Amino acid sequence: MKHTLSVVTEDRPGVLARVASLCARRGFNIHSLAVGPIHEPGRSRITLVVDADQMEQVSKQLHKLIHVIKITELEIAESVEREVMLLRVTANGRRGEVMDAAAPFSAKVVDANGTTVAFEVAGHPRDLASFLETMRPFGVTDLVKSGRIAMARARPAPGPEQPIRRSR
Repeated sequence: MKHTLSVVTEDRPGVLARVASLCARRGFNIHSLAVGPIHEPGRSRITLVVDADQMEQVSKQLHKLIHVIKITELEIAESVEREVMLLRVTANGRRGEVMDAAAPFSAKVVDANGTTVAFEVAGHPRDLASFLETMRPFGVTDLVKSGRIAMARARPAPGPEQPIRRSR
């Protein structure tokens, strides 16, 4: 089963390599991996999509790494997930048809010549899969996707009936 993890780490050389190596040694298949700085100086977030039956074991192993600060498993219903895809299709004489098919996905043309059109599309991984399937009949000639990025959804603000809960 695939799980999305948000791992906050110190921004140090070799941290990403240690995380990837740990997953490989333990037999966890990495489906997606993205890393970048966060709002706190000296910190990075690794968004990791892994195929593992026992997420508790993955978390325990990651917590053992010295530069790992926090690990959060992001549930699908409680998170926002996005990817970016660049896709090139054949447009020989069918450019208008290709453009019409891409329009519902808000795909942006990033490169075009007489025979091909390249699109950039960003969104939920499910939406990118739909775009890819829509474009397949035209002849996909090149494809590249970013790793998945994700963050927890904002919690609703406490109302009059909801007391503010403080963590200890």
